[in-house]
Amino acid sequence: MFTLDHIISDRGSKYAVSGSPCADLDEARELIAQLKARSKKFAKATHHSWGLIAASGPLKDDDGESGAGNIILKILEREGLSNHLVVVTRWYGGKHLGGDRFRHVRDAVMAYLAETAGSAPMRSGL
Repeated sequence: MFTLDHIISDRGSKYAVSGSPCADLDEARELIAQLKARSKKFAKATHHSWGLIAASGPLKDDDGESGAGNIILKILEREGLSNHLVVVTRWYGGKHLGGDRFRHVRDAVMAYLAETAGSAPMRSGL
């Protein structure tokens, strides 16, 4: 998985975003397990929220960060990006972020898309 680490920091919380081509729920689970196994730091993260538009339909998991999976899915749908898993990882910093957490999830996904835009074709139909 390609990862952008510590891209956002707010009131002690830190965010990273990762992604990889992915076809289905089983592969998504395996990729997330690999992400967590990558380092103790990722294993200890508070949330690994993710979204994937697979052939079987949209899949997501908020992992305790209510609404985060929907935000990821909406961006993937808007960008026409299918068969690609995007995971936003958060390390909770001790202070509630309220609605700002949604902005951070959005910004993390957009940073990932901007960083990977020049790589191998990811959008459906390409």
